[in-house]
Amino acid sequence: MIVVHALRSILHLLFMAVTIVPWALAVLIAAPFLNSHQIYWMCAGWLRLAVKGGELILGIRNHVIGFENLPVGSTAPAILLVKHQSTWETFCMPTLMPHPLAYVFKKELLYVPFFGWAMAKMDMIHIDRSKRAQAFNKVVQQGQRLLDQGTWVIMFPEGTRIARGHKGQYKSGGTRLAVATGAPVIPIAVTSAKCWPRKALIKRPGTVEFSIGKPIPSQGRDADELMREVEDWIEAEMRRLDPDAYRAKA
Repeated sequence: MIVVHALRSILHLLFMAVTIVPWALAVLIAAPFLNSHQIYWMCAGWLRLAVKGGELILGIRNHVIGFENLPVGSTAPAILLVKHQSTWETFCMPTLMPHPLAYVFKKELLYVPFFGWAMAKMDMIHIDRSKRAQAFNKVVQQGQRLLDQGTWVIMFPEGTRIARGHKGQYKSGGTRLAVATGAPVIPIAVTSAKCWPRKALIKRPGTVEFSIGKPIPSQGRDADELMREVEDWIEAEMRRLDPDAYRAKA
């Protein structure tokens, strides 16, 4: 069975590599004639293709609960703080959310051939991590502008992919942005490592759970206290969704 999983994983990787080149070139050619939302949904089209490929080739399915917790309205603001276990949720979130999303990411990703070049055409928040104070000021300025136009900001508070059953250090950048802009925080738990472990070549079929929590108001809150509330909800929900991963640590 491991050989079958390996072959399917390689096939999906090749599928993404082959399809990203013409899609990215199409984005680069079309970008001067499109507005930011049109560019976003064009790029999201490739993500849908990659996710559909994951469903058909890898046998990975998504199950989402809590859609009713998302803010309603074309310009209703939200900052999504998401558990990060693999690349899967990075691909899936734009395909699941009703609003355009703006990721906060390091600018080095813009130099990745084709994928990064297409990302550079999107209205997102890329930062220079070597300039921490300036980087956060940029996040607030651009974040406020994007939220005002109906784009939701998405961040992974642990900063990097975390192994199944583990918890990273939750950083308060997302809640600091929420407090600065007054946007509510939406915590989201994801069990992607059951199927797509971090840094793993071999993926396994199964169901990835996305659990969307209720909005947490940010106005008048302390950013660190707010992040602890987000962390507590996400980690408790992870234990509920994937108890086997945490049973050995109980």
